[in-house]
Amino acid sequence: MSDIIRLLPDSVANQIAAGEVVQRPASAVKELIENSIDAGADKIQLLVTDAGKSLIRVIDNGCGMSVTDARMCFERHATSKIKKAEDLFAIRTMGFRGEAMASIAAIAHVELRTRRYDDELGTCITIEGSEVVSQEPVSCPTGTSISVKNLFFNIPARRNFLKGNAVEMRHVIDEFQRLALAHPGIFFTLHHDGSEVFHLPPGNLKQRIIHLFGNAYNQKLVPVEEETTIITIKGYAGKPEFAKKTRGEQFFFINKRFIKDPYLNHAVLTAYKDILPEDSYPLYVLYLDIDPARIDINVHPTKTEVKYQDEKSVYAIVRSAVKRALGRYNITPSLDFNQETGFSNMITPMDPGDIVTPSISFNPDFNPFHQEDPERKTTAAPSYHQGGQSAAISRNWGSLYDIVLTSPQAQSRMDLDDTDEEQRILPSSDKHIFQLHNRYLISQIKSGFMLIDQQAAHERILYERFEQQLENRQGASQQSLFPQTVSFSPSDFGLAKELLPDIEALGFRIREFGRNTLVVEGVPAELTTNINEAEMLEQLIEGFKNNHALLKFNRRDNLARTLARNAALKAGTPLSQEEMNLLIDELFACKMPDASLQGKPIILTFTLAEILQKFDR
Repeated sequence: MSDIIRLLPDSVANQIAAGEVVQRPASAVKELIENSIDAGADKIQLLVTDAGKSLIRVIDNGCGMSVTDARMCFERHATSKIKKAEDLFAIRTMGFRGEAMASIAAIAHVELRTRRYDDELGTCITIEGSEVVSQEPVSCPTGTSISVKNLFFNIPARRNFLKGNAVEMRHVIDEFQRLALAHPGIFFTLHHDGSEVFHLPPGNLKQRIIHLFGNAYNQKLVPVEEETTIITIKGYAGKPEFAKKTRGEQFFFINKRFIKDPYLNHAVLTAYKDILPEDSYPLYVLYLDIDPARIDINVHPTKTEVKYQDEKSVYAIVRSAVKRALGRYNITPSLDFNQETGFSNMITPMDPGDIVTPSISFNPDFNPFHQEDPERKTTAAPSYHQGGQSAAISRNWGSLYDIVLTSPQAQSRMDLDDTDEEQRILPSSDKHIFQLHNRYLISQIKSGFMLIDQQAAHERILYERFEQQLENRQGASQQSLFPQTVSFSPSDFGLAKELLPDIEALGFRIREFGRNTLVVEGVPAELTTNINEAEMLEQLIEGFKNNHALLKFNRRDNLARTLARNAALKAGTPLSQEEMNLLIDELFACKMPDASLQGKPIILTFTLAEILQKFDR
């Protein structure tokens, strides 16, 4: 029997490695920018076309490469970052595995132009699918420019699995933001299809956060700083009131490398315990500086996972640092004793001789108990302390109270006991509907009674209504009296533009207004009561991202669910008899009145037999 084990060709081995290192265009962006950072560049430009599918180009002003290094960088396990195994425990650079460039060259058309500062000419190398097509000297500026074209051209299955341009561009922006946050001292720009998305001048961390996410973040940040013998922490945490429903704006950096760490994320959330709304996630951008000998970053090819030598201590320090920063924000008042009070500007210096004693005039014959002659006409303003007015007001109080008591809406909100009443009983009707704790509806049926969750019921009603509107593309809209502008991060703005046709089918009327900004001119007719148009649109985008990440709904179903959950009546809302009747009628007109959007029951039925059994009869 012949031997069956053989050595794979380098081209095949590189394609296999590329499957781990380069999963999508954003992965290539990450690897190329990290190489530019390691090259000492202080200016990095990223240009992408078709969300990176057609072109990814990174230009830097780093140290550049020699002719030999330019060719060697495309070989597997070729790197300038480490020389021996011990170097793995002293890594301060972004890259070190020596796989990225070989992997990218195996699945794309790559052109590299590079020149060192002392060289007169640079080098241009063209590679297609791991094969060197040409290598020649070229005139180019100092630094490196690398273009990656037609990603996955020789792996059609991988290319077919790529998402649409909007989705892939959001991944590119995410990687770009992480690298820009990790290195606020570097000048970054990002252009997509010829349009500038980011222009980030060098500065401090807070300036970089504001440039990336918007000026509103200037009021959302609390500084975090802690220095110990094990770890040093610097950065910012978000104020609790600005927490969101998604995890998007949470960044951990260890030795300037972005990491994903649920363990440390739990430490931060623990610090927010009791001050963070339920199901909300705070913003944080935290830099952790640790001795490289105490951690292991050689866990995954993407280098986003880290193992700690003493993870419990790191956890405790992170939690303590964030908690103390929030404590200072909540407790310590902000006083500036050097600030002028402003009273000195109100005092004008005068000569004592110019001061005039104020005079007071009064009527010595005035009698406050004297009754005015009713037939006497006067031009004086009416006084609400006169006897006639007081009597009239006293007489009107009774009728006013009668009106309040006899109004159906008032009666629906009366409690039997003002001190400790658990069940709110409304005026009787043919349906015998009651409201319990302002969150459940009780309706009598022939065999017993039904208990209905009013919030889940309204979510179901709105969901099916929105779903029908998305299918028919005929959502009713109510024009806003005062249109509101909403500013998004570039990533969320791209998502909003992608969803705009479906959002408008729900009844929103929206138009673009400058960079990363939308104007809301109308909202669905169902949402016109006590609605903040800008806040509703922001919640719609946030909820869509959260559902998409966790539950993988299709786009229209996701939008209908998100809008229904945000617009539904909340638990604790008192309802009138008419509102309860309408809610139950609309619920039983739904296709699935029994199941909530989370798959839980909306209606519980209790029979007379069950009730009798409770009383042991």
